[in-house]
Amino acid sequence: MKGFDSFTGQTAVVTGAGTGIGRGFALRLAELGATVALCARRVDRLEAVAEEIRKAGGKALVCPLDIRDADAVEAVMQKVVDETGRIDIMINNAAGNFVCRAEEISARGWDAVVNIVLNGSAYCTLAAGKRMVAQGSGKILNITASYAWVGGPGTVHSATAKAGLIAMAKTLAVEWGGRGVQVNCLCPGFVDTEQSHEVLWPTEEGQQHILDRVPAGRFGTIEETVEAGVYLCSDAANYVNGEVMTIDGGEWLNKGALALPEVKENT
Repeated sequence: MKGFDSFTGQTAVVTGAGTGIGRGFALRLAELGATVALCARRVDRLEAVAEEIRKAGGKALVCPLDIRDADAVEAVMQKVVDETGRIDIMINNAAGNFVCRAEEISARGWDAVVNIVLNGSAYCTLAAGKRMVAQGSGKILNITASYAWVGGPGTVHSATAKAGLIAMAKTLAVEWGGRGVQVNCLCPGFVDTEQSHEVLWPTEEGQQHILDRVPAGRFGTIEETVEAGVYLCSDAANYVNGEVMTIDGGEWLNKGALALPEVKENT
């Protein structure tokens, strides 16, 4: 067993690899020895990440991909196998979201989120998974969110899709676990990324509103989120299957918290 400090000789596929957490996973796995297939729609961003990896002495494949296209997903997975010989890790990180009242979401808006988060991740999982089953080993990691089980106003489309990722992971963990493939989920909380600043807390007031719900009193970092995911993708987690690891500073536990009364000193 290599533990979780070496991925030498392994191939990892990461979706949404051009920015944020996906980029973090790609850089870290390459640093630990994996050949990383970078998947996203923006080729320029993938090229930039690939250049970072190669300058550091790592190996990267640039794989432009719209994961909503099942045929394109199949073609990319076959390309990765043709060039590296295998797929050991599949990280379903690509996502799309917008905050909107449920009664105002159009069919097009619903499909835009569900087709990326759930359908696209399913296409990647099934295409990579059948190759893992054939080789007798592999790790699949879905990036999800706590509102998949606790709910969150304005996120019914995304919450539904993220809940689907969890159901898919648990089902495949049972179906594929006996054939050497583990399927798990990582649930980050509010992570400090450029995209989060733009979409989730563009104002100081919004930022403070979120922080007030996090017992840790701060946002998560890309680095600590990635390290948790790297563990789940490592040999050290060979006996972890169908699980959801939450890394959010305790925020989801505080969803229904009431304001505590002021404590008065005894006199």
